[in-house]
Amino acid sequence: MPLNRVIIYAKDMAKTAAFYERHFNFTARQFPEDRIVELVSGDGGANIMLHPAAKGQKQGQSIIKLVFDVEDVGAFCRQAAENGLEFGTIHQADGYQFANAKDPCLNNISVSSRAFRPAGDSQ
Repeated sequence: MPLNRVIIYAKDMAKTAAFYERHFNFTARQFPEDRIVELVSGDGGANIMLHPAAKGQKQGQSIIKLVFDVEDVGAFCRQAAENGLEFGTIHQADGYQFANAKDPCLNNISVSSRAFRPAGDSQ
């Protein structure tokens, strides 16, 4: 059974939707009288559903990180910086690279080349 949707509780739904549209090729979709905005993946991955955060809900308190597969982490991070999204240091792991940032809700996000590492790397 595939994972198809992830919910993010957002205080500023419009800003959060624009962030994922601009930087990660999602398209926002919302039905009339529905308070959820669904961000549809342009690349066939899982969709993100934005749900209004409760007044007392603290931003960035979830123990979750959204990881986006990119073949060239350095090139993606340079392009993201040109569009206003700054990633931290690019880390070298076992056969792949990754870098971290936060979305407007202070959720952890990462770009990783793990999905593209050579077939001989078993991790």
